[in-house]
Amino acid sequence: MSAKDFEGIYNEYKAQSVDVTNSAFENMEKGKEAIAAVRKNEDGDLIAFKTNTGRELDYVTALNEAKAGKLAHIDVFHKYGRDIIRSEPDGIRENNLDELPEF
Repeated sequence: MSAKDFEGIYNEYKAQSVDVTNSAFENMEKGKEAIAAVRKNEDGDLIAFKTNTGRELDYVTALNEAKAGKLAHIDVFHKYGRDIIRSEPDGIRENNLDELPEF
């Protein structure tokens, strides 16, 4: 087996996505709202969301809108036996849902 530069290969791969990610956030998808703030319960779980237009969405409504593709930069995935909302993974911690301001 030949020696490979695994870290170098990974860094090249990761660098390819940086330009795409940054331009995606600069050019908001037309017709889609973005999550601007969150509400958490006492356990720190996300329970509601506020969009950049000021709409306040409970978790289930936000989940349904994300499934319908109406919320920008939000993914829905299945975990713990149910659907979960999360921000698109892009390597930028500051725009993760847990890091957004609370309302």
